[in-house]
Amino acid sequence: MTELPRKAVARTARLAALPLGYAGRSALGFGKRMGGKPAEAVMSDIQQRTAEQLFRTLGELKGGAMKFGQALSVLEAALPEEVAGPYREQLTKLQDSAPPMPTQQVREALARDLGKDWKKQLAWLDGGPTAAASIGQVHRGRWVDGREVAVKVQYPGAGDALRSDLRQLSRLARTMGTLVPGIDVKPLIAEMQARTEEELDYRLEADAQHAFAEAFRDHPDFVVPDVVAAGDTTLITEWLESTSSLAAVISDGTQEERDHYGELFVRFLVEGPARTGMLHADPHPGNFRILPTEDGSPGGMGILDFGAVARLAEGALPLAMGSLIRIAAIEDDEQLLAGLRDEGFVKDRVTIDPALLLDYLSPFVEPTQVERFQFSREWMQAQFQRVNNPRDPAYTLALKINLPPSYLLIHRTWLGAIGILSQLGAEVPFREILTASLPGFADPA
Repeated sequence: MTELPRKAVARTARLAALPLGYAGRSALGFGKRMGGKPAEAVMSDIQQRTAEQLFRTLGELKGGAMKFGQALSVLEAALPEEVAGPYREQLTKLQDSAPPMPTQQVREALARDLGKDWKKQLAWLDGGPTAAASIGQVHRGRWVDGREVAVKVQYPGAGDALRSDLRQLSRLARTMGTLVPGIDVKPLIAEMQARTEEELDYRLEADAQHAFAEAFRDHPDFVVPDVVAAGDTTLITEWLESTSSLAAVISDGTQEERDHYGELFVRFLVEGPARTGMLHADPHPGNFRILPTEDGSPGGMGILDFGAVARLAEGALPLAMGSLIRIAAIEDDEQLLAGLRDEGFVKDRVTIDPALLLDYLSPFVEPTQVERFQFSREWMQAQFQRVNNPRDPAYTLALKINLPPSYLLIHRTWLGAIGILSQLGAEVPFREILTASLPGFADPA
């Protein structure tokens, strides 16, 4: 695969074939069970083949298809082990890689954005990409002043492909849900559609990245590469020297590394809004890089990709968000319900038992009730099973809770972050971090 497939009919056909492929394999599996094969072995084979087709297709198509796959990868920890196991290898591949586009297309984009004499500014450009993602790929280069730089170039036709993919995925949402049981894909796709234009705007991304670079300049733990130049489809930033990403820690990290980088991950997400008025809203592991140290011990973290950020209305995370988490943590059910009504999470005419509401939310605030909380796949799976089980009171209560538009991106980022921490299996001083940086969480007394 050497370039982004741009024909809408071909992309649509490949996406539409995913549920059909699953249905065909399921029918074949039924036949095998009738022939005497063990049901568990047949189901494992079906899931493995489905995972391979699903994530290979999403990765090759890039665009909205790959973004959808990356979003699913963040929530992988919520899936039951019998479902997640066959998917995990394919999900991990999507977090850090994708097929490259030809170098000639990269040079054409640079000429459009930097001018025909772009080689006078970009003194050297590596012939092959160092990284590739959903709507662009990155090459290493050297700026005229000697700085090593990362040259991110948007795939030709990426905008059209992104919009087309998300429209098709939205239409397929009901049947796509059978491919990844336990995750409601429709609202996930809808939220991605709402952010499309911002993520395609590299100048807007450059503004956000520069703001984060300024805010975290000389920080002892975090590095955000600053912007060197930007155009409509090109973004050039300082090079970030990195050994790997959080994906590698999830796969092979020691417990010390899991705890260390899990804590840094949370601290950056919570400190960022206080410093910049924006929330980094794309928490998938490939965006969080492990910085090298001389002795190989756990070190700092580099942060990439600011195409998806929440520009916060109050210039920080909402004060009510911190206070509501604190109220839930101290188990004041009446005050919690009143606060949720004030923020629009519970509509005026909706009747909810305060005690049941507190019981529903208590597992989600559990990490704030102890000095250090141990995240795990088992813990996150238990939370998802509660809200997806029609026989559990939490299921019907969840249907009564409304998510205000101002919290949509915050909610997705928060959920994604919990997913990453659960994949890491990290033990994190969550309460201490929120007390220091989340408005409204510290006890007002």
